[in-house]
Amino acid sequence: MEGHTYLPEGWGGPACLTKHTPQQLEHARKTGAVLYGRAILCDPALNLHVDLGCGRGIIPRDETALGIAEGKTREIAVLSRVGKPIGFHVLGQENGVWQLSRRSAQAAAAREYLAKLQPGDVIPARSTHLEPFGVFVDVGCGIISMIGIENLTVSRIPHPAERVRPGQDLYAVVRAKMPSRIILSHKELLGTWEENAADFTPGMTVSGIVRRIEPYGVFVELAPNLCGLAERRDDLQVGDGVTVYVKALLPQRMKIKLVILDRQAGTVRRMLRGEDYRITGGHLDLWQYHPEVCTEKQVMTRFDT
Repeated sequence: MEGHTYLPEGWGGPACLTKHTPQQLEHARKTGAVLYGRAILCDPALNLHVDLGCGRGIIPRDETALGIAEGKTREIAVLSRVGKPIGFHVLGQENGVWQLSRRSAQAAAAREYLAKLQPGDVIPARSTHLEPFGVFVDVGCGIISMIGIENLTVSRIPHPAERVRPGQDLYAVVRAKMPSRIILSHKELLGTWEENAADFTPGMTVSGIVRRIEPYGVFVELAPNLCGLAERRDDLQVGDGVTVYVKALLPQRMKIKLVILDRQAGTVRRMLRGEDYRITGGHLDLWQYHPEVCTEKQVMTRFDT
């Protein structure tokens, strides 16, 4: 992404896997630029082989990731990179083979990029794998952080797979900064209640997903950061796709009244798309989800440095 020196591995898609020339590799060696290529092989000694376009480069075992040499990083973190984009520094040539270092690129990213981040900064990321409690993401040169499931969306979802798939590019906001890591959030980038509710008007019939069932009603997700409330029905389960009639929008109570018309044949998936993002860069000091006219409930995030 323009303006970022240390990108998540593969963020630029196929364009980041440029076929490098010997001249470009030598220039990167002199300047310390981070290049990207595809890891095509991990040999028995745990050396990664990278397709450079003009030949093959090698990342020696101890240079494959921060912590590998010290035993702090599991070998699966290296093995799982085969077939995927990888960022590296060019160290030089040895017997005609380009010697590369991913560890060096990660160290530079931590020193020069992550160290300068502040709470509220919006950054690009790429999901690496999902767990029931959150999404692990690459925030630069393969450095991993996590977005907890409670910070993925305002809606309550049962698993991050409802939102994100492995390898998906997304954005995150730095929620807090610790001495050795950053804590990320995501929901603040998907818009406020008013921004999401602006896509709906009374009288509309739309599709949604049942997210929560309470004695007093059924919460139906209409958009990635928006739910409405309908009367309870005994034939519904969490995760069901439904067709709903928008009865009323009540910004002073931050509520949308719905009428469930029918169940849909298949479950509606609410995966994130590019147009779902209201914010894709810059810095946030305060995110206020609730409308100004809402006095019953306030939802906001303060990003304190």
